[in-house]
Amino acid sequence: METSTSRIQRHLEQLAEYTATPGQGTTRMSYSEQDKQARDYLKQEMTALGLHVREDAIGNIYGRLEGQQPDLPAVIIGSHFDSVPHGGAFDGPAGIVTGLDVVARIREQNLTPKYPLEVIALVEEEGTSFGRGLMASSVITGLIGTKELHQLKDRQGVSAAERMAAAGFNADKASEAVLDPKKVKAFLELHIEQGPVLEQANEDVGIVETIVGISQLEIKLTGKAGHAGTTPMNMRADAFVCASRIISQIPKLAEAAGDNTVATVGRLAVLPNGANVIPSEVTFSVDIRSKNDEALRKVIAQIMALTEQESTEAGISSDIIQPLYVQPTELNSEIHTLMQEHASAQKLRFRSMVSGAGHDTMIFAQITQTGLIFVPSRNGLSHHPDEWTDYAQIARGVDVMFETVKSLIEC
Repeated sequence: METSTSRIQRHLEQLAEYTATPGQGTTRMSYSEQDKQARDYLKQEMTALGLHVREDAIGNIYGRLEGQQPDLPAVIIGSHFDSVPHGGAFDGPAGIVTGLDVVARIREQNLTPKYPLEVIALVEEEGTSFGRGLMASSVITGLIGTKELHQLKDRQGVSAAERMAAAGFNADKASEAVLDPKKVKAFLELHIEQGPVLEQANEDVGIVETIVGISQLEIKLTGKAGHAGTTPMNMRADAFVCASRIISQIPKLAEAAGDNTVATVGRLAVLPNGANVIPSEVTFSVDIRSKNDEALRKVIAQIMALTEQESTEAGISSDIIQPLYVQPTELNSEIHTLMQEHASAQKLRFRSMVSGAGHDTMIFAQITQTGLIFVPSRNGLSHHPDEWTDYAQIARGVDVMFETVKSLIEC
């Protein structure tokens, strides 16, 4: 019989094959060819476990194990299968594979759940494709819909709705993907930590209490292009110089806010991007995170005010959109305690944690009770080709998840 650890390894190694950058990490954009390859594999594996498989209007995959009472609300377990460019094989897929392994264990032990159990594989959590993190879970919970899916665009100017249509999905039916909170008992996720804490403490699992609040801003500055040699310095409307002044002050605003508030400018586009042309347009992203909602809101307001001040002084127009704002999220205390009890019963080393990364769990918390388990990341590395978590460590996390799921679905 295949062991849990070997199953986990088999699934993760196979999913890692579906990348646009072989040998250079996992690059799997939502609705891409690699997405389809991973999608087909996951549906195949769900079917092999006897699950009823369906895809919703925007491409999320569900595999359902029916309960003795099908009308009862379902426990959902899963994560995302998109990636950042040149990312790792564990970020997201580890959580989906956890769901598959939980079902495999239920089958092996001939358990019959009272409540339905669903394994979900989510698209577009990272935000890499369309500049909006947690997109799929936000549609599922009704936070965004068809309008936003037509507005969100990738770097080629193609909307999320258009990418969906090309892959056989329909953003105009996004409302059909929204889950009825009355039909969801809980959402559970296992994820790699993406930080060094568990490994350095030699601990097996982290049980998350709180997920930090997250905001993403997109700032566009519009000046005037001109010849780099013939336009005097005092007659320029240089969008890039203005952007530099704003960006250089953002770290200080985050540091002053306290509460481990952080801010990152991770994406920048300059037009017309010529060596001898004054930049006429600059667009850049700002990612702000804090466990304190007041601090988060303060930094957002300060960045907006700073942008207004610097652009006005430079004679440049500015436009700011906020595609994402999620306040700090406290996860369900009863599920947290349940996970602690199961970790303790299995004599695992564990701790309660605050997550500095955003996860679909925080969005599902808008409609149901949620729980999140972390497993150690080697050297704390993530969003990198060398991202790694030992398969045996993932299996220990699945041990806790399995017992938690059994308690919730009443096997």
